[in-house]
Order: sequence, then structure tokens, then C-alpha cells
Amino acid sequence: MKEKLHIVWSKEWVQFVARTLFYFLILMGLIYLYHYRTIQGGTFIYNEF
Repeated sequence: MKEKLHIVWSKEWVQFVARTLFYFLILMGLIYLYHYRTIQGGTFIYNEF
């Protein structure tokens, strides 16, 4: 099982997709947390620019 996982993870496209999903989830989590900066809920991050 470990060998199969290592073979799959050694492919560049698998690493790219996994890292992209990981960073996307972090970004979505930060935007979600930004919404709760006040009691009434915040505005969307791009409305203040």
C-alpha cells in the first residue's frame, strides 16, 4: 500500500492538484473567517477596495 501511494505521489500532476486543493481550502477558510470579524458579520473582502 505504501509503495502504491509513493508511486502515485511521485507524479508531478498529482502533487500539483493536491497542493492546489490544499491552498484553495486555506483561502476559502480565511474568507469564511473574515466574514465573522464583527457580531453582525463582515462584508465580502473585495467590497472594501
